[in-house]
Amino acid sequence: MHFGEPSGVITLTTDFGLKDPFVGVMKGVILGRFAAARIVDLTHEVHAHWPVEAGFWLQRSFEYFPRGTVHVAVVDPGVGTARELVAVEAAGHLLLAPDNGLLAPIVELFPSARILRLNPAQWSTLNLQRPSATFHGRDIFAPLAAELAAGRVRPQSLGEPISTLVPSWLEPPLIAPNTVSGVVVTFDHFGNLLTNIDAKLLNTFVEPQVYVGHQVLPLRRTYGDVKPGEFLALLNSFSVVEIACAEGDAADRLGVSRGAPVVVRDAVRHR
Repeated sequence: MHFGEPSGVITLTTDFGLKDPFVGVMKGVILGRFAAARIVDLTHEVHAHWPVEAGFWLQRSFEYFPRGTVHVAVVDPGVGTARELVAVEAAGHLLLAPDNGLLAPIVELFPSARILRLNPAQWSTLNLQRPSATFHGRDIFAPLAAELAAGRVRPQSLGEPISTLVPSWLEPPLIAPNTVSGVVVTFDHFGNLLTNIDAKLLNTFVEPQVYVGHQVLPLRRTYGDVKPGEFLALLNSFSVVEIACAEGDAADRLGVSRGAPVVVRDAVRHR
């Protein structure tokens, strides 16, 4: 289903953090054009310059919002260069981002998604200021999101259809008999390590064991299934394999960072 009646909701995903006024200024631009906008901060703590993490969170979060939501994701190490800006219509939502691999996972998940390459020549009637070379979130994404969420313009009026996006920087998990190999994508506020291994990849496993760093961990149901301070693996609320430390910080204690390998094996079939 393509983007339909706008809901008036706009989500923001960036690597800007909250120390500086960048996020607030984007909101100001949106509200200046569409005062009734309902703006939701999905996250502004994406690892700097890493679109992979933004795409990971957006792919697993955007459908919790009402259809007709406009999602803006600005993790843009190529800002000001010749990289393209794109819009993706998927599952009744509209997603705006640089074409740097950020939205590729969503297009893979929704093969019927419609992709548009945004064309500045088609924005002339929107009175956008001349964009700076370093803050397209303020000068392009925020005003376009406001106009789209207000229903004053339609996505197809802002660009031309294209068939492919720049692929994700992250390779998909490697699947072999009774083994799935992936990586740590990010860690959350609690220090839990989140991987790109989806629960569905383990559907046939009888006794999954998770290998990360020097640890071999059985798959548990929840954090309270082990004693405080013990490591565990589980399928989390976003249906991916997570490595945690009960009442502790797994990322700190394991010394594992983004991109670290994680392997899940079926212990029964490997005996």
